[in-house]
Amino acid sequence: MAGHIYNGREIELLIPASSLEVLKVAVMYGADAVYIGGEAFGLRAKAKNFSLEDMKEGIEFAHARNVKVYVTANILAHNYDLDGARKYFEELKTIGPDAVIISDPGMFTIAKEVMPDTDIHISTQANNTNYMTFKFWWEQGAKRVVTARELSLNEIKKIREEIPDDMEIETFIHGAMCISYSGRCLLSSFMAGRDANRGACTHPCRWKYSIVEESRPGEYMPVYENERGTYIFNSKDLCMIEHIPEMVSSGIDSFKIEGRMKTALYVATVARTYRLAIDEFLKDPELYKSRIPFYKSEISKCTYRQYTTGFFFGKPDENTQIYDTNTYVKEYTYLGIVDEKNEQGLYHIEQRNKFSVGETIEVMKPNGDNILVQVKRIVDEKGQDMENAPHPKQQLYIDLGVELDRFDILRRKED
Repeated sequence: MAGHIYNGREIELLIPASSLEVLKVAVMYGADAVYIGGEAFGLRAKAKNFSLEDMKEGIEFAHARNVKVYVTANILAHNYDLDGARKYFEELKTIGPDAVIISDPGMFTIAKEVMPDTDIHISTQANNTNYMTFKFWWEQGAKRVVTARELSLNEIKKIREEIPDDMEIETFIHGAMCISYSGRCLLSSFMAGRDANRGACTHPCRWKYSIVEESRPGEYMPVYENERGTYIFNSKDLCMIEHIPEMVSSGIDSFKIEGRMKTALYVATVARTYRLAIDEFLKDPELYKSRIPFYKSEISKCTYRQYTTGFFFGKPDENTQIYDTNTYVKEYTYLGIVDEKNEQGLYHIEQRNKFSVGETIEVMKPNGDNILVQVKRIVDEKGQDMENAPHPKQQLYIDLGVELDRFDILRRKED
């Protein structure tokens, strides 16, 4: 994180990753640290999550590039979880993550016993709303606490003033906002008349739900459910890209992006945009200010929902979104990530969505450049030329008429 310093404090950009591929993208597109979930004990059951082998490879990839990796273990544990948790932490200890993210005191106790040399971060799920809570966790041995989403910047500043200088504050600055959590599976009994808590779950969590407040028709708050419980999200996404100065001056150490269930295109777009915004602000606040339209334009390429500043400037109301739906009707389709070049000078990709010879697409580079190119040639694994690539995850070799680099992302703007 050399160079990302404000008033003597390092500013960390913390990016989510749902898979090994996305972890590598996060690292290449500007993350100072990446947070991931294992195959157990994390709250994002629908994320792809990591096997131990993938975690090990991801940690090695990140550490080789001076990027940290944190592993989530932020469930609210039941008795039957505890033996498995101990074994899980013993396995994690062998692969060397930089920290584990925990919300449950029982899980904290086990992690501290098993991994005494690994930092522990306290999850936002622990509802950390005041400086005494931060001090409590510091005295228990936590290195960092993630603020509750309901805190204003003034409250965060007060926490910074009251806690030890060496204690770190982490805060979500972008993404979906979980506004409610229940440890019960609320939907199965109600929707299907069968009790999930007595072994008769019909998996209604695989259906799609939203909550609508009667005075705001058409404004949907998504509801997700897994075996761990039920989660209600805000209808708008948090976005603080216009407020980097306020975030930095509040004493936050780690700027966290939500999105462990998101695609590589989302992660690359958000990571690259916040990386540029933070670095350009630290270099020259006037440069940052002049570039805000560019940051907003870039961020809009990976989401459709309205944006809000959340609780940072006080309790939100219906006027708190940064800009309305007309600003981000643009849609970009994710086509693939560039891999190595073969002997014929063609670049290997694993295709994600259909594209064709002759069409114009965009190359997204980690340094902030976007290059419009025309697809000159598509070749399959057998060396056969193709007019288009209709099959997801097909292994292809392409010529775009320009030199490419590994981890360049290909995307297409849709009308």
